[in-house]
Amino acid sequence: MMPFAIETMGLTRQYGDLTAVDNVDLQVLGGSVYGFLGLNGAGKTTTIRMLLGLIRPKRGEVRLFGQPLKRQNLALLGRVGALVEIPSLYPNLT
Repeated sequence: MMPFAIETMGLTRQYGDLTAVDNVDLQVLGGSVYGFLGLNGAGKTTTIRMLLGLIRPKRGEVRLFGQPLKRQNLALLGRVGALVEIPSLYPNLT
């Protein structure tokens, strides 16, 4: 079986006393298209930022194509497409 394109195990992110993302397990097959839907403050953007390596989880792990997302293998992100709602992540766009 091929590894999942994206997999998280126990993904958690906290800001002080606020738990923004709590113990998320996620498995996305290659070639799939997914969207995150939820109320404001539900942790959608925080989760996507962790999946893209923009912020680090407090606990848990992100794997892309079976490989842990670490500094030394950020090139894996070249195989993942993402659209984030905050334009500041795209400094070359007008």
